[in-house]
Amino acid sequence: MSLKIRLVIAFFISAISILGFSLISLFISDRKINQFDHDVIQHIQGLESIGLTRTMKFFTTIGSAPVVTGLSLVLLIFLYKVLHHRLELILFIGTVMGSAILNELLKQFFHRVRPDLHRFIEVGGYSFPSGHAMNAFTVYGVVSFLLWRHIPNSWGRVLLIFVSVGMILSIGISRIYLGVHYPSDIIGGYFASGFWLTTAILFFQFYMEKKYNKKHKREKEVA
Repeated sequence: MSLKIRLVIAFFISAISILGFSLISLFISDRKINQFDHDVIQHIQGLESIGLTRTMKFFTTIGSAPVVTGLSLVLLIFLYKVLHHRLELILFIGTVMGSAILNELLKQFFHRVRPDLHRFIEVGGYSFPSGHAMNAFTVYGVVSFLLWRHIPNSWGRVLLIFVSVGMILSIGISRIYLGVHYPSDIIGGYFASGFWLTTAILFFQFYMEKKYNKKHKREKEVA
């Protein structure tokens, strides 16, 4: 796939993400999404059981800042020591840290209070967009991007995407089940992270292609 096509795809996804986030935030401001939020919460929490509660607490822990930080450190070591990828290292650090900063800025801007229907755990801070949703989407999204070309077969790549999507959705649903986020918080977090991640990848791809062309040009001149 050519660089131009990859950039067009990344731009298209980025544009959809920012549009989706804008619509969700508008619906929240106009209270047009309240019924949807409450219906989804009641449906998901209606599945309550001891085993499911333990599972959801497990997934919400995986999406927490300490676990994300630990996972990031492991991947950083892998990228640097095993794959010797320093530029990919910068991309990973930039996307993960940038996502956390963007989430905090958006929370402070929207000031949405967390739901108070039926909580299994207590947390502080504002609700929209979900930090767990953004963390999950960003981390597993950039991991999939960085590891994709190192997986030699199609079934391995399918497994990578399946696991990443599964983790992203499970972490998001766990926050709804535990009563600390509205569904629109999770969707908004996915859209916000989707915009940030695809924009970062777009610039990274553009820079890498430019660097490759410059190196190839020098090699031709030397030859």
